[in-house]
Amino acid sequence: MLKIGNTLVSLDILERFFVCDLSICKGACCIEGDAGAPLDKYELAELQKVLPTIWNGLRPEAQAVIRKQGVAYIDAEGETVTSIVNGKDCVFTFYDEKGICKCAIEKAWREGLTDFMKPVSCHLYPIRVKEYENYKAVNYDRWRICKCAEVLGRQEQIPLYRFLKEPLVRKFGQEWYNELELCATEWMKQY
Repeated sequence: MLKIGNTLVSLDILERFFVCDLSICKGACCIEGDAGAPLDKYELAELQKVLPTIWNGLRPEAQAVIRKQGVAYIDAEGETVTSIVNGKDCVFTFYDEKGICKCAIEKAWREGLTDFMKPVSCHLYPIRVKEYENYKAVNYDRWRICKCAEVLGRQEQIPLYRFLKEPLVRKFGQEWYNELELCATEWMKQY
């Protein structure tokens, strides 16, 4: 583990290679799992604000879930997470013509229709941040659905922290990321 500010960063984030390969995984991280995406406190309001903009792009079953329980719920661990459809798909997902699961919020953001890109936990995935009383744990959530991303990342020699530079800066700031990059450079000199 590395200590940067009030974070403890798993060495996997420096050592593992990673590049999403949507052509193979089809966006499985927005489908599989036991709960929706974790939300920061301010994000619930952002989701409600963007909802009218993306509403017509959501699947009817997602609209039904949102009408019944809203855009989020409290999961078994007591965290606020995005609502899900039939125990799997995030309510904000849609499928493109190739069958790839994508985010309706991010689509609207890319089209300039909103200034909210998507929840930061989604943007950071497969990095997960767990907040404790005095620090935040920054870990790589490794599981089978991302194996193709590890393979592609190794082929392209792109470490996880570089692949996720934009969301890491979004979450922790440029200064934090610069320190992470410096630590990574020093750490990798031993290999």
